[in-house]
This record gives sequence, structure tokens and C-alpha cells, in this order.
Amino acid sequence: MEIFKGSGVAIVTPFHPNGAVHYDSLSKLIEFQLTNGTDAIIICGTTGEASTLTDDEQIEVIRFTVDAVRKRAPVIAGAGSNYTEHGIALCKRSQAAGADACMLVTPYYNKTTPKGLVEHYQKHAAAVDIPIIIYNVPSRTGLNITPKTAQSLSRIDTIAGIKEASGSIVQVAEIAELCGDRLALYAGNDDYILPVLSLGGKGVISVAANVIPRQVHDLCARFFANDLPGALHLQLGMLELVRGLFCEVNPIPVKAALNMMGYDAGGYRAPLTAMEPENEAKLRQAMCAYGLLN
Repeated sequence: MEIFKGSGVAIVTPFHPNGAVHYDSLSKLIEFQLTNGTDAIIICGTTGEASTLTDDEQIEVIRFTVDAVRKRAPVIAGAGSNYTEHGIALCKRSQAAGADACMLVTPYYNKTTPKGLVEHYQKHAAAVDIPIIIYNVPSRTGLNITPKTAQSLSRIDTIAGIKEASGSIVQVAEIAELCGDRLALYAGNDDYILPVLSLGGKGVISVAANVIPRQVHDLCARFFANDLPGALHLQLGMLELVRGLFCEVNPIPVKAALNMMGYDAGGYRAPLTAMEPENEAKLRQAMCAYGLLN
């Protein structure tokens, strides 16, 4: 049930100054992605500030994205929750809105045991017909999907992939070893796309692709075409930019970067705030060095 291969963008949700979703800007950002080779659109994830959207807003943003993409790439809807029944409801509504798959973060704050985690995902998988990508980001949730738990989850038919953002390449290798082709591995961090691909990964769910969609797509494409030097050149070449994009909590820098590039990504919903001036200067310098700005 491979959902996509290559570069998936964890796309931002642009806002008007009054905080409403800026759909015209979202449409332009989607076109920017698709015309530059992005292989999948991940909407309403962490980068999309889903945690500050109401349920109705979230589903409307997903529906709008499905309509704007027009089947040119898979649309993967962020629909996770720390309350299982709430997550199931979001998954059902995302499927009804036309999403091709759902991405579900692990329960956060209340967290759970490994047994509870398996049951949590089993219930989601049983509730919808579309495939599911599980999302492991313990730095945000306080809960890690261990390789053994990933192995258990890989046996559930509609769980098709994992976005691995633990930051541990050893853990990625262990998941690849235990799960094999039963679970598509996607890099969750832009600074180790190539290492994940080298361990059998199918691609990346990328923040950096918001601003460099062609380069992230090409990194993956070159690897799959056995152009390893070309893929390495692209990976190493983007590291300074990636550091700039994560010098404050995501998605603060990436929205600032898009605004610098002339895309109206707007501001943030509280508690996120505008970048500190010294960090914005670092980001601008990294973007200039990469050639994104003069």
C-alpha cells in the first residue's frame, strides 16, 4: 500500500492578518509544489499548525487541498489526536473529504503504553478504508514508537508507512530491519533524508520542501536513479538552509522564509510568535547563501 515515493511536503497553512485561513495563498503554494515535482502533499500536519485549527477548519482545509490538487499527487491528511475517538472522527471526516491517506501522530501529553499505542492505531485502521502513515516525533509528543512496536503496527493491513522523526538513524535502521517492505519508511527530518533512503526509505515528509521543492524532489529522484553523488551533493548542500529553517520551533522559520520569498504565508496562531530578529537574520543569510534571496 505504498502511498508515495519521493518528496512529500509538510505544507504550511497560510493565514490572513485576522487569523483566518488564507485559501488563495494556499492554492498558490500548492501550485508551487506541484510544478516543482513534489510527489505528495501532507496537509494539516505539525507544519500546518493543525493543533490550532478547529475540527471544522481542519476538514475544510483538507477538502480545499484535495480539490486544488485534483489528483495530481496524493493528499495525506494530518488527523491525529491524543484521544483515540477524536482521532477516529477526524480520520473518517478526512476520508469523506477526499484524502488519499491519513497521517497520525502518536498520542501526546497523556501518552500511552506500547499495548495502548497498538490498540490506538488498530482502532483507527479499522475505522477507515484509506491507508495510514504513523508519525513518530518523540521530541514533541514525549512518546517514542520503538522498533518492536513499529513491527507490531506493520502487521496491520492499512498501516502503510511511518514518518520517522526520532532523530536516531540507529532506530531507523532497526525499524527497516524488523519491518522490511511491510512499512514504508519516510524521513521525518530534512537533515537525514539520504541516510533514510539508503536504509530502504521511500522518501521524505519535508519541511524544507516548502521553500526548495525541486531540490528535495531531485535528491530523492537521484537516489532512486542510482545517482548517489548527485543525491549526496543535494543533501549536503541544503544543510545550512535546514539549520536556518529549524533555528526556532517549526513552522515559525519556514513561514518567515516563504514570506521573504514573496509567498503570503502570513503569521501564526498563538502561542507561536514572529521570529526573533537575530534568528531571522540567520535565516535570511542561509537563504541568500543557498540562492533563494539576493
